[in-house]
Amino acid sequence: MSSRTVGPAATEAGGRRAEILERAAVLFAQRGFLGVSIDDIGAAAGITGPGIYRHFVGKEALLGEILISISERLLEGASARSSIPGASAELDALLDFHIDFALSHPELITVQDRDFYNLSSQDARRVRRLQRQYVELWVDAVRRTVDDIDDAAARAATQAVFGLLNSTPHSANSEALGRNEMAALLHRMARSALASSCR
Repeated sequence: MSSRTVGPAATEAGGRRAEILERAAVLFAQRGFLGVSIDDIGAAAGITGPGIYRHFVGKEALLGEILISISERLLEGASARSSIPGASAELDALLDFHIDFALSHPELITVQDRDFYNLSSQDARRVRRLQRQYVELWVDAVRRTVDDIDDAAARAATQAVFGLLNSTPHSANSEALGRNEMAALLHRMARSALASSCR
């Protein structure tokens, strides 16, 4: 099998794509998908608007890559933690992982929550499939951790906890708490909510 060396041009193109995605995510979070133009994204990334088309076929494709990437990162991270011995330790690891992601990328949480319905039907199906897999890992951990909870309650409790953790775009900038304190608070609140969800 021959190895392929990635040259400077390919590396630069990959870096440019990543920068465009990052800038677009911030703009979408600030203004919403419909409030951002290709020219806005180009200006934020330091290129002309039409220059975006060298990397993406359009704004919808750009949004699709952002949301698919989020879902893939979450699923990959959760899958890596699902093998941690002990259901309680696994659930704590899932909480810490999701909290860290939400606090580190509040703009991505905002875009995922608000702009999902602007995806193409193909990208929407892919995101939904990845999200369902992510939820199932959580539901399994919740069922094995919380006494006397059935599948329906575990699923509802998991979605409720996501609502709490994904509220970070509104709470993460609290001047009263630093990042570590906020992360610990969210963890305690989520754990408490899950513990109280059993019948």
